[in-house]
Amino acid sequence: MTETSTPGHSRRLTMTKAHKLSIAGVATLGAAALAFSLVPANAAETQTTVATAPVAWSKVVDGAQAQAVQQHLTVQQVIAKQQAKVAKDAKDAAAKAKAEADAKKDREQKAAASRSANRVPVFANNLDGWIKEALFIMKREGIPGTYAGIHKNIMRESSGNPMAINNWDINAQNGIPSKGLLQVIAPTFKAYHVKGTKFDQYDPVANIVAACNYAADRYGSMDNVNSAY
Repeated sequence: MTETSTPGHSRRLTMTKAHKLSIAGVATLGAAALAFSLVPANAAETQTTVATAPVAWSKVVDGAQAQAVQQHLTVQQVIAKQQAKVAKDAKDAAAKAKAEADAKKDREQKAAASRSANRVPVFANNLDGWIKEALFIMKREGIPGTYAGIHKNIMRESSGNPMAINNWDINAQNGIPSKGLLQVIAPTFKAYHVKGTKFDQYDPVANIVAACNYAADRYGSMDNVNSAY
């Protein structure tokens, strides 16, 4: 601080920057001292309250966050359960549809097999047709034999004549002549007749089936017969 004067005027003081800063510092210290002297008796409690307020706020915030997280998890669990139920329902529906489709297919196959079993093919009314019809019946009844074996024995026994009869052998002498395509005597025809064929020795199909049934019982199959039997 310097002292200046001009002619005709009184002296005045001029403060430097350093002086100004010093005065400001003294004023700040004085204000601080005054504030300290004005602190109430319960200042400690007030400070405690102020100090603990952020902790309480933190607890409130943390609780809200925890509640929000719990609600989010609950929602996720509900969604997961719903998705699992939808997936299970879809799986059950697919399994049910497959079971129904399989059952329908099985019914159709059984119906087709039944129709096939019940359908009797139309056979020609000749030696070839008679043998084939006899084989059709034999297959159903489980009687062994082949086309070749049957045809071979028919040609030897009757030359393919369904009305052939043997009136000269021992059977004829005994009153029971051999008849038909495979020359079957009456007792044998009666014993080995297959239900579903005509009960007639001269009927070509009935004659073949009965003779093959007898040959299967005695020789294993008509295919094994190579001479009079």
